[in-house]
Order: sequence, then structure tokens, then C-alpha cells
Amino acid sequence: MEIVGKVIQILPLQQGTSARTGNPWQIQSFIIETQEQYPRKVCIEMFGEDRIKANPVGMDQIVTVSFDIESREFNGRWYTSVRAWKVQQGVVAVQNPMTAAQPAAAPVAAAQPAVGNVQTFDQAAAAATDDGTDLPF
Repeated sequence: MEIVGKVIQILPLQQGTSARTGNPWQIQSFIIETQEQYPRKVCIEMFGEDRIKANPVGMDQIVTVSFDIESREFNGRWYTSVRAWKVQQGVVAVQNPMTAAQPAAAPVAAAQPAVGNVQTFDQAAAAATDDGTDLPF
């Protein structure tokens, strides 16, 4: 799956050594905010030193993140992680639009009137409903 958003926070690097194998591990977590009408914040983690080095993230960057979601049960509680396997700078063509958050559409040009053609709301409403009353509807 893929998601597009702006990096709004980078959490401290977590590292340690596996008790089972004795191998070192690293997790870099970061928060992105989607660019939709109703923005969502998502905490995403990258696991492994090689993946962290190959996919650097910086504050305020717009990124496209390819990720997997996994849930695990521990002591009767469920925990879900969003693990990135690729981070690309900018908005990249999304392969599956049904599962990816799309950036919000650009504002319509008509929303900002041209200079010299500016009407206030009251003038526009009066012109549209000129029935001799002062009501704006």
C-alpha cells in the first residue's frame, strides 16, 4: 500500500540487540500528515539499519511511503504497526488508488476572483436574487 503526506515529526532512533539472536536492530519512526480535505496523521516505522539509510526522511518533506500493515496479539491485546519498506520524495504515481490517501485537489481558480472583477458576497447575492427585497437568499 502507499500513502502520500508531509513529514511533520521524526521520532528518536530506537536501537538495541535481539535477546534471541544477539543481532543489533534499529527502528526509525516518523509522523506524516496526509494532504486531504480531512488530514490524517500516521505514525510509520522503518525497521533495519540498511532500510533507514536507503530511505532518509526530513522534516516538512512531501513523501510517498510504500508500507505494510501488521497486527500482533500480546497478552490479550492487539498492536498494529505500519512498516515502511520504501520512501520516495514528492508525490509519486500511486499504484493502487483504492488503498492510498490522495493529496487534496488544488483550489479552483474561480475561488480567487481576478483583480477589477471583485464583488462582495452581498453584491453577488443581490444580483442573483434581485426580487426587490433586502434578503440575501
